[in-house]
Amino acid sequence: MELHNEDDDKATPRTVLGRRLRRLRESAGLSQRALADKVGYPHTYISRVERGEQLPSDTLAEDLDTHFATDGLFAELRTMAQDSSIPGYGRVILESEATAARIQVFGSSLIPGLLQTEDYMQALFHESIPGETEEQTGERVATRMRRKRVFDQEARPLYWAIMDEAALKRPIGGRECMTEQLHALLKAAESRHVQIQVLPFAQGEHPLLGGSLSLLTLRNGATIGYVESFASGGSVESPRKILELTQRFDIARSKALPESESLDMVRTYLKGYEDEDDS
Repeated sequence: MELHNEDDDKATPRTVLGRRLRRLRESAGLSQRALADKVGYPHTYISRVERGEQLPSDTLAEDLDTHFATDGLFAELRTMAQDSSIPGYGRVILESEATAARIQVFGSSLIPGLLQTEDYMQALFHESIPGETEEQTGERVATRMRRKRVFDQEARPLYWAIMDEAALKRPIGGRECMTEQLHALLKAAESRHVQIQVLPFAQGEHPLLGGSLSLLTLRNGATIGYVESFASGGSVESPRKILELTQRFDIARSKALPESESLDMVRTYLKGYEDEDDS
């Protein structure tokens, strides 16, 4: 009978993390229960991580690194596993966000990703990707939340977001979720690095209906585009295509309300959600 070696399987950051954990645990002479007792987590959780069925949380990854003195190995593998779940067409943008000098985004029906709250993301992923487990949805949320750290960098990028009024009107996650989300928008707008504009229904048609667009200007002056629509997307680097996308963005920006009026519209919608909660 031919024996199967699990290490012959195609390695992914998730499976590598599980295997390294198992080997370190066994080298230390610990059972899953014994390790669980030492780090303060259920042994069933440790088991799922070792089998590659679940990623460790940030705190578990840190606790494992501390316990085994692995100098951030588990935290790094966790990050790699999260990034590997992003479609290939989106990784160029993900990798460029942290080093961009300016990020310009347009969202036709949703709050732009880096401005979304955790509950908003949770509701969005839960509905838009049916069939996923709660753990898988949680991993997607954690990946997007980690991307928001770009705002905490010392050399943070200028972030210019334009959103269609539909993003304010559509109650993703319900009234309570939208109340929290619009409060977060107003808070984000307090930063001198963030500018938010709303393109109102009254402007009618515009060249970015039905999709979303991101334009990332790198510190060397180059610009990368990212266009996304229903369940698909793609990065764009061709100068001719970048010029076309920039023109589309500029037209949408010209139709959007000035920032002060845009934030007044956000406050109007926020009051509407709050009043509904009180009724």
